Order: sequence, then structure tokens, then C-alpha cells
Amino acid sequence: MPILETSRLALREFSDADADALARILSDPEAMRFYPAPYDRAGVEQWIARNRERYKNDGVGLWAMILKPTGELIGDCGILLQQVEGEHLYEIGYHLRRDFWHQGLATEAAVACRQWGFQNLKADRLISLIRPENIPSQRVAERNGMKIWKEIDWRGLPHVVYSIEKLTP
Repeated sequence: MPILETSRLALREFSDADADALARILSDPEAMRFYPAPYDRAGVEQWIARNRERYKNDGVGLWAMILKPTGELIGDCGILLQQVEGEHLYEIGYHLRRDFWHQGLATEAAVACRQWGFQNLKADRLISLIRPENIPSQRVAERNGMKIWKEIDWRGLPHVVYSIEKLTP
């Protein structure tokens, strides 16, 4: 059951059956080059389990990104409740399989998550935590209407915090 849909994508909760498809992204050294290391199979399964816990505990998490014409899982995108410098903030995160880069799919999913987040969460601000050298991810955040808010050390690594505030009528 999709959480949300765009013209090309459906975002839904992960299931254990998604591990093989998700491993094509999270185990790819190039796709995960801004992480400390790519994930092994156990790490991919833990990733799914963590997100399923987030669905229960936080009402949000990263969702499986499904390409509607084929039904294929090609990435993830969603909203995570993160603690940043003592503050709980909702983060839009995304990962996309490398053979689907440069087609606007991450931006399409991130924009849909931004709209969903402001409609469904009690949040005045949404963020994206991005490593300074991850220029492609920064471009997605910018196309999602976000601007650099601040730079922080998060989980032992430098990050740029992109942010967008909810427009009030």
C-alpha cells in the first residue's frame, strides 16, 4: 500500500522481501561513497528492520521507492525523525540505485516527501543532512526548495544541514 505517489514513483513501507533489491543500492560502494562504508547483507536487513521500527515508533521512516511502470524497487526516500544538536527534526533522506541517477527521480521523491511532511506532520521545518562533498545530494535538496541552514558535526562527520520552513498562509 503506497504512502504517497508521484507520476513515476510509489513510496511504500519496506518489507523483508525488499532486501535483495535494496542491497543493489546500499551495498554499492559508489552509491554509498559518502557513508563510512557500504552495507553488507546483514546491514541491509538491519536497515529495513530499523525503518520498520521507525514506522511504528515515529510514524515515518525511509520508504521503498518503486518505479511505477515496472514495479521495481530502485531506492528509498522518506522522512526520519533525527536528533540534531539536541533538537528533534524531521529529515528528508534518499538513496537511488546508480543506473537511475540523473533522471530527476530523487528530486521527484524528495519533493513529494516535503509536501507529505508539511501536510501530515506537526513540523514547521524539514531538513536534509548532507555531507559537504556530496554535491549531487545537495542539488536534490536545492531543487526541493531547501537552503543551507548551518554546518554541523553529526555522528562524528561534518554535515551541511539543508532546511525548508513551512509556508504559513
